[in-house]
Amino acid sequence: MGLVYFYLLVLCEMNRFLTAFLILFTTVVLGQLKKTAEIKGQVNAYVSNLEGVFVINLKSEQTVFTNETGDFAIKASVGDTLVFSGLQFKRKEVVLCAEDFQANILNVHLVTMVHELNEVIIRNYNSINAVSLGIIPSNHKTYTPAERKYATASSARLNPMGLDPVLNLISGRSAMLKKEIAIEKKEVAIGLLEKMFTETHFTNTLNIPLDFVKGFKYYVVDNQKFTKVLEMKNKTTIEFLLGELAEKYKAIIACENE
Repeated sequence: MGLVYFYLLVLCEMNRFLTAFLILFTTVVLGQLKKTAEIKGQVNAYVSNLEGVFVINLKSEQTVFTNETGDFAIKASVGDTLVFSGLQFKRKEVVLCAEDFQANILNVHLVTMVHELNEVIIRNYNSINAVSLGIIPSNHKTYTPAERKYATASSARLNPMGLDPVLNLISGRSAMLKKEIAIEKKEVAIGLLEKMFTETHFTNTLNIPLDFVKGFKYYVVDNQKFTKVLEMKNKTTIEFLLGELAEKYKAIIACENE
């Protein structure tokens, strides 16, 4: 009986050894089959910039990002799951198979997310300006570019403890800048006139010869009565005065052509 017991004990130990060997062998074989390798891929979608898309291996938890053209490279094994995620894309999962590693590039198409707005409210904030915000006082004088040049050159208040106003007066610079103000006002008035009336209004309605239209514009903005009405932007009154001035201007042209 003692010998039989000994043989049974040996057989039991051999079974344990064989079981352990088989488990170790299986683990090694499966490990060889699931060998980690770098897989290269490219995401594509109907957008121009594909940079910054997350590519996550759920098993290893490794994370990489795509470049501008959507290219990426990540270490993975057969059976691993790659997750693709981005702010403007729908999440996508890809389970890797052996064929994916054999291909040169793993192509993954992503679908862009459309964010729909329930409503859009447009408000007009024309009343918001430097005065309403308290940046400048309401009684603060505003200057045009030419007026500011003249004020800076000729005003003692804007040039404290300086001789610039005196020197500019002696040199004639102040007078020149004052003329620039007058020219600027005419240009602003002509610009306003051109916004209100097309070129055909002058040629067809007022019957001003095309070659004389530009001269007529300067002629009317020299008229103080007309410029005051123009500033009020009363189109009916402006048209009436334009008609009167057009007749006078055509008379001047006729006299010059005689």
